[in-house]
Amino acid sequence: MTGLGARLVSGPRFAAYDDPAARSVQDRLFRALAFLRVVLLANTVGLNVLRRDNFEHPTAALLVVLGLAAWTGFAIWAYREWESRKPPLLVADLVVAVLGLVVTPWLKGPDFNATVAGFWVMGAMFAWAIRWRVLGGFVAAATLCTVDLAIRQTFTQSNYGNLFLLMIGGPIIGYVCESLQRSAVALNSAERLAATEAERARLARAVHDGVLQVLALVQRRGGEIGGDAAELGRLAGEQEQRLRSLIRAQDSLRPPGFADGDGRVDLAVELARFEEHGFTTVSLPGTQVLLPAHTVDELVAAVSACLDNVLLHVGRSARAWVLLEAFPDRVVVSVRDEGPGIPAGRLESAQGEGRLGVVDSIRGRITDLGGTAELSTGSYGTEWELTVPRV
Repeated sequence: MTGLGARLVSGPRFAAYDDPAARSVQDRLFRALAFLRVVLLANTVGLNVLRRDNFEHPTAALLVVLGLAAWTGFAIWAYREWESRKPPLLVADLVVAVLGLVVTPWLKGPDFNATVAGFWVMGAMFAWAIRWRVLGGFVAAATLCTVDLAIRQTFTQSNYGNLFLLMIGGPIIGYVCESLQRSAVALNSAERLAATEAERARLARAVHDGVLQVLALVQRRGGEIGGDAAELGRLAGEQEQRLRSLIRAQDSLRPPGFADGDGRVDLAVELARFEEHGFTTVSLPGTQVLLPAHTVDELVAAVSACLDNVLLHVGRSARAWVLLEAFPDRVVVSVRDEGPGIPAGRLESAQGEGRLGVVDSIRGRITDLGGTAELSTGSYGTEWELTVPRV
């Protein structure tokens, strides 16, 4: 494509022109224009019949009106298919409209008031607006108005009103067409995204309810049996973690240009990073757990503080577990270790001495989020249960 057509359809503003949703909108608009062309033709024929005494060459005027009628039928047929809406057709459409204006002084004399084509020329202008949107509507309207002004010897207030309607009508129709197409593209993208998310969630549930549970069972039973079964259990546990990580990584993906309008972040993906510590096992749901970014940051910081305490007071020899549970109204993050536990009264004495690390880093963060941080400790180890409402 070269020339004006290339300039009209190029650039980022028209990047979605070939999208199926945009094409569907354009098809419907051209079907509506086909009906409008018939109405405009009927109006043109009727007005020329009423003003037949104004013609100096009535036979030629009849041939011109018949030519406009023939072009109307051809245009309705030609614009039906998307592939045929090329620059040659649209340029020819506008040229016919211009000719309908140019022949008027010869047919009616130099002192004419209304052109032969009249409002029939709006069909070509609307075609440009639908095909090339705002810029197309403006170019077509400006062309028709310039020609109309050039062929007149006198200019009346009525003429000004008609030209003003043309000049604002073309760009406005183009803007409406562009808005409809962009809305259709956005809706189509949202529907595809929703379908993708639904299928992803379905597959994640299937894996979580089947494969992951079997792998977890093999890991547990292998450890209980011992011997070669223990090694098999260990391998099953590794594969379970890898599969969970793969599911979480897939859930965290978004199509290019997509962003959560509420600025939410997947808490599961953020907590999964703690497995990199080497001594921490993270158990997460098979689906996303979306929360506001600030809430996720505070929860991750609280979990990090819990694990720092494990390193400080127990060391890497003790295992730690992080469990995320998602409920409709809240999320619960449990952090457990198998250390000796916190001696009775130790937290209270630390707080009395002004050492507020645990209170500020864990309880303070969760309290600020409107949640609770409950501590269970004893010879079996230490467990924090962090509960935060979903808002």
